[in-house]
Amino acid sequence: MGRFKTVSAGKPEINGHVVGIVLKELVRRAIVVARRQITTFEVGIKEGYGGNMDDIYTTADSLAQASYVKSLQECFPGIGVVAEENLLAISADSKDYFTIDPLDGTRAFVRRQSHGIGSMIAMIIRGEVVSAYVGDVVSQEIYGYRPGSETVWRITDLEIYEKLPANPQASDISQLNILLREREKQYQPVSRQAIDHFKDVLIDGGSIGTWAARLWKREVGALLLAPAWETPWDSSPVIGISRKLGYIFLRPKLDGWETFSPIISDKKYYKNHDTLVIHSNNLHSLAGLIPITH
Repeated sequence: MGRFKTVSAGKPEINGHVVGIVLKELVRRAIVVARRQITTFEVGIKEGYGGNMDDIYTTADSLAQASYVKSLQECFPGIGVVAEENLLAISADSKDYFTIDPLDGTRAFVRRQSHGIGSMIAMIIRGEVVSAYVGDVVSQEIYGYRPGSETVWRITDLEIYEKLPANPQASDISQLNILLREREKQYQPVSRQAIDHFKDVLIDGGSIGTWAARLWKREVGALLLAPAWETPWDSSPVIGISRKLGYIFLRPKLDGWETFSPIISDKKYYKNHDTLVIHSNNLHSLAGLIPITH
């Protein structure tokens, strides 16, 4: 599956290997842009997802996004772009598009944290995340997959490739840690009950991409997210990589949980339920403790 059609009949096909090479290089460039700005960046205020002027951006966000957009328009002129800064939406002659989060975890970047700062891109074709890459600005690792590939790679130091396991050995969830983004009291009662079945609870924030990478690397056994605004540039790469690696998404239903397919959208929307992400191989262990429907 090295080649695939991205738009309507009569348009040229795009080689999946080429897409992968370009997207990895764009993430690498964005990482370089951000790192060069780390002692000179300027901060501005922008509108948050809730409509209030309570969010921030930096010159690193703007410069990294400009780098992405310029190259995408040159390499893939028939595909749209949906990006975070200035709520950029470049339309195209099809429903195919890229999502860009040039600097994921801007507040962590401003605080000069040594973790929780990322840069992300995804390619959506006919509602499917066919390629996604998440870069860690601090460690300079990149996680992702190209179109037509069943393999997700962890690229260390941009040179060493490690295949992430898509079919890991099943584990008892009592031996696994669960990773949250909020304190436990922020979650629904059924979620707090599920948390009790895991070995330990870890809480972290910053970039949603590098946060989710802790699951992909199997540092933790599950993720739990509270209700929040979902945006294309945050959701698409995380959903794409997680599903490619065999992770299942669940939401509360009465006294139990149900599996569901996350929405792939080019617009922001409010997700009004908790979301548990766990590997399909560990679903049996979880289902032995709490009711799950499919």
